[in-house]
Amino acid sequence: MQTVRDIAKSIVVREGGFVNDPDDPGGATKFGVTIHTLRRLGMDLNKDGKVDLRDVKKVTQEQAIDVFIKYYFDGPSISGLPQALQPSVFDMYVNAGSNAVKILQRLLGQMGFQVVVDGVLGPQSFAAAFAAYEKAPTQMVDAYGIARRNYYFNLADRRPPSRKYARTNSGKKGGWIRRAEEFITPKYHLSQGEFQKRVAAWG
Repeated sequence: MQTVRDIAKSIVVREGGFVNDPDDPGGATKFGVTIHTLRRLGMDLNKDGKVDLRDVKKVTQEQAIDVFIKYYFDGPSISGLPQALQPSVFDMYVNAGSNAVKILQRLLGQMGFQVVVDGVLGPQSFAAAFAAYEKAPTQMVDAYGIARRNYYFNLADRRPPSRKYARTNSGKKGGWIRRAEEFITPKYHLSQGEFQKRVAAWG
């Protein structure tokens, strides 16, 4: 059985090394830890009195793992969700913050549960998540993964500069879509034809 640290390690690998993409609202990042996160946490890694790109470049994999567990798993109380759902929600929280929880809450609402969509996990969200999971465990995990994929598509619909994260230059699935599908049963993955149809309006 995967531990939380195992999941965090896989997220670090998925996030990759140092990137400073001007089209990424998250800003400079390394192993998934953004410059905004370092500033929020006051992580002046080179001890020069300010948090800047040099600090981002100094982030180690172990530091990233520790940050993810403390602030993106323990902080939002993801451990209170059904265990099978935790890896996908945790991964999405690293990628999209509290939107990861809002995606889950909207999904639960669509399933008929009374849940406030506020991005905060509490007794109401936990109870609904367990009730939905107990009815259809595998389907619940897939449904969340598909909702993640739709979130990425919708974000790219609204923000053209972000489309490069959803579709490669060669027209194949981009990192966002592949990332979501890592948590979806293969039979629900989009075929290349289905993917092309979904993004056709992007030109």
